[in-house]
Amino acid sequence: MALSVKQMSIIVTTFGVVSFILGVIAENKKPAAGNAITSQGAVICQYPSDPTVVLGYLSVLFLAASAIFGYVSLFYPYKGKSVPQGVLFKSGSFMVFFNIALLTTGLAGAFLLWPTITEQLHWSRNVHQNPNYGCPTAKTGLLGGGAFLSLDSSLFWLIALMLAGNVREDIFDDGNVVEKEEGGKVTAADYVLEM
Repeated sequence: MALSVKQMSIIVTTFGVVSFILGVIAENKKPAAGNAITSQGAVICQYPSDPTVVLGYLSVLFLAASAIFGYVSLFYPYKGKSVPQGVLFKSGSFMVFFNIALLTTGLAGAFLLWPTITEQLHWSRNVHQNPNYGCPTAKTGLLGGGAFLSLDSSLFWLIALMLAGNVREDIFDDGNVVEKEEGGKVTAADYVLEM
């Protein structure tokens, strides 16, 4: 089944929004601290049952899905016609937004994974020899920040998709002449790769 630009943009947006929602819920459900129970000179941290770790990992999963579909949507052969990557990257605005989408995806992943893994480590390593240990949880605000970056990431993938669509229209619809690297001129039909 061939996908359209509209369908791909809906997929990218949906995954990005779900990642955002899961990240915000994970931030809101995260407890401020665990309960310290002192026993024989050691502190055992007891954390309330909350879905922070699961929601954090799910948010990362949906972020990854949004980024993968965002990347694929840029180079997907719509209507059986693909645009060579070299032609897309000759567009300065496409290149800028493509790199911003990659950067925000990486930052969102880091901001979501760091507190999620930290929280999981707090749960699994809950016995401490320091009698003054306060049973902290992961740093507050990182999951929420990662959630917003996840939403931003999906929006930047959509902008890159729109800019790729502009390049695609210039090549296939207008019949514009595109310069070859050797200096010769070719028509848009020379760039069409039939699938």
